[in-house]
Amino acid sequence: MRLGLLLDRFTWPGGLDATGRTLLQIARNAEAAGMASIWLNDHYQQIELFGETTDPVLESYTCLGFIAAATSRVELGTLTTGGHHRYPGPLLKIVTTLDVLSGGRAWLGIGPAWNEQEQRALAIPTYPWAERFERLEELLQITRQVFDGDRRPFEGKHYQLDDPVFSPPPVRRPPILVGGAHERRVFPLVAKYADACNLFEAGGLQMMRLKLGILRKHCDELGRDFDSLRKTSFGSLSLSRTGAGQTQTVAQAVERFAELAAEGMELAIVALPDAADPAAFELVAELVKELEGQR
Repeated sequence: MRLGLLLDRFTWPGGLDATGRTLLQIARNAEAAGMASIWLNDHYQQIELFGETTDPVLESYTCLGFIAAATSRVELGTLTTGGHHRYPGPLLKIVTTLDVLSGGRAWLGIGPAWNEQEQRALAIPTYPWAERFERLEELLQITRQVFDGDRRPFEGKHYQLDDPVFSPPPVRRPPILVGGAHERRVFPLVAKYADACNLFEAGGLQMMRLKLGILRKHCDELGRDFDSLRKTSFGSLSLSRTGAGQTQTVAQAVERFAELAAEGMELAIVALPDAADPAAFELVAELVKELEGQR
């Protein structure tokens, strides 16, 4: 089991002038603690789950490029890119550029864009849900074609690419993670196009088993090897020496992630309550070492 860090809040001390320095310090601390990857939500305004609409939020791919320059090992992705927030060509150019500049560390996390308030506020087109999934599937088809180096024109219902040249190509083929809460529509896309899935821890192990069983069924129907799909999870992580309140000790967290690993999870992406506090990564480093010892 490996750990990834989701940066979900940007209300850091020091004000705007310190934002860049704080972001880089968090990334360096995460890498030094042995975390495998760093992820950002792809939102232009803060969502209700993490704060107020007026809270500060940084654009995801700008941040990932910024982080790439200050790190050397952690992989970089979004959890997840809004499927119609950008046209397919420019989005894939962004991802392939991130992969080249980071030396082959980019992921493409993608899912249906759901925040209509954000879309209306910033003049992002808002489509009916059925059309969002049609566009998402076409984007996934284009992505697979581009990542395979196929330059043939793409003719879809919503998108047409005359000559999909992406030069330079990615250093490695960025893994495609498809996520989203609408499992009935998301899971068929995961089974058909994705290298990885993402499930929320919040529903508990029983719900995770149920969802993995449904995903396995979709893979079986397509003749897809379920074991070839990388399984990732998302949840919050608050560590302390004592485990008081809503926190966990390192030992308790090891048990928690061992249970996830037993369900097939390979990467647990977590949000920390205060990633800007360097002390937060001291216990994370201990946890990473314990998890490494169980591989």
